Amino acid sequence: MPTERTTFTGHSGVQLAARLDLPDGPLLATALFAHCFTCSKDIPAARRIAQRLADQGIAVLRFDFTGLGHSQGEFANTTFSSNVDDLKAAAAMLGARVMAPSLLIGHSLGGAAMLKLAPDLDSVKAVVTLGAPFDPDHVTHNFNGALEQIERDGQAEVNLGGRPITIGKDFIDDIEGISLQAALGASKAALLVMHAPRDDVVGVDNAARIFMAAKHPKSFVTLDNADHLITDADDACYAADVIASWSARYLKLPKAAPPIGTPEGIVRVREADPRGFLQDVYSGTSHHTLADEPLAYGGTNRGMSPYGYLSAALGACTSMTIRMYARRKGWPLTGIFVDVSHDKMHAQDSGTLEKIDGFKRVITLEGKLDNSQRARLLEIADKCPVHKTLERSSLIKTELA
Repeated sequence: MPTERTTFTGHSGVQLAARLDLPDGPLLATALFAHCFTCSKDIPAARRIAQRLADQGIAVLRFDFTGLGHSQGEFANTTFSSNVDDLKAAAAMLGARVMAPSLLIGHSLGGAAMLKLAPDLDSVKAVVTLGAPFDPDHVTHNFNGALEQIERDGQAEVNLGGRPITIGKDFIDDIEGISLQAALGASKAALLVMHAPRDDVVGVDNAARIFMAAKHPKSFVTLDNADHLITDADDACYAADVIASWSARYLKLPKAAPPIGTPEGIVRVREADPRGFLQDVYSGTSHHTLADEPLAYGGTNRGMSPYGYLSAALGACTSMTIRMYARRKGWPLTGIFVDVSHDKMHAQDSGTLEKIDGFKRVITLEGKLDNSQRARLLEIADKCPVHKTLERSSLIKTELA
């Protein structure tokens, strides 16, 4: 996934830092992502969603609002309306590049901003909210008694997510007058509302109110046990996959487009989370899975290990080879399962301490087979192409792209 670091001019004239995540293949659509209140464009959920959409051929622009992350300006001088204006500026920048956004994605207060923005952008076909409030002034519940000081002094420092943030009176005055009811009624875009029932920052009743106020087509998907920031990688992956699948219907991606991402005949492995060992594994344009390491080895155990996949290849090829032979013979084989385990063992008769890879394969054959048929199928298992590959040495050529 190529990522272009760029800047554009925000509502107040300062430069806002952005990342434009691009697909490896043809560009089919563009999404604009709005992060949560006081967060940044680089939160794990935003990275994961951007990566998954890029794999679908959808570019994603994510940026830091004025005064946050790597963007210029003073956050204390911003308001909810100025955040919406920053989003308008981002959409205009994309439009100037002939990449007008057709998909809007917003997290928390960023989701509320996207709902407010959607009716004003003719290019938008679909909107996704993640843990968004129905009333934007819901965020003031987190100010822990600072409202009186803000009213008295014009601003105050509040602690959000373990870090101090200065909130100005203009923000409070602006957000009190914002209603999403009219925007939801005016929007012509499809809507996907995603929310966790146990969200203790923005209650799930907000999702219900957004859903009821919106026109069809609209969908609701629960994020189960996810927290408000969607910090768990499993939850972020799930949200990303749902958004990618759901949005394809409403963006009407061209069916005749060239294959996206991995070419046929190629297995592409891409790092999914640099904090551990999680890998996205793509085989051609149709198949996706995850590889990882166990917790004991510093992984997150969200996919099979590399040796697990190697064992799976042997087991799958064995079962397929046996089935092919039995089908050709017309034998009454009703079921097959193959248990494969892998270990390192000392090489026999090598005279050294060198270890080699050992695979133990236990095959279960179901059906009314006689002993000679079972013996023959056991012999056929050794004809499996992966078995033969593992038995002989292979040549691996490596080069830099």
